[in-house]
Amino acid sequence: MADSWNKKEREKKKQQEKKEKEQRKKDRKEQSGSGKGLDEMMAYVDENGNISATPPDPSKRKEIKLEDIEIGVPEYVHSEEEQYHTGRISFFNHEKGFGFIKDMNTQESFFVHINNLSGPVKENDKVIFEVGHGPKGPVAVNVKMA
Repeated sequence: MADSWNKKEREKKKQQEKKEKEQRKKDRKEQSGSGKGLDEMMAYVDENGNISATPPDPSKRKEIKLEDIEIGVPEYVHSEEEQYHTGRISFFNHEKGFGFIKDMNTQESFFVHINNLSGPVKENDKVIFEVGHGPKGPVAVNVKMA
């Protein structure tokens, strides 16, 4: 079967587009800088953290001991002074067994339950306590009379 004239023209057009595409690809490859050597692509960081094209001076290099490098956050240790807070009982309901202590330093109010008291207390008593974490926020624990 003979090909029609339109079919031949389409084939010619496809071949021509394929050649043009190949030529564009070749031109892009020649103009791109992807053929650079490793030295041209290398970047260095100086002592101030700036990127430069020249390597750093080895005579200015500082030696760092492995023991001096800390990975992570150091554990925070509470001191005795920070552990205990002083405050006054601003409200206490003996029937329901709870109340609030107002810290004398920060004026922050802490919830206290009767189970965390060392003895009987009443309003405006001065107390010493530790801060713990309850389900609704900070709570006073180990409450003692001052």
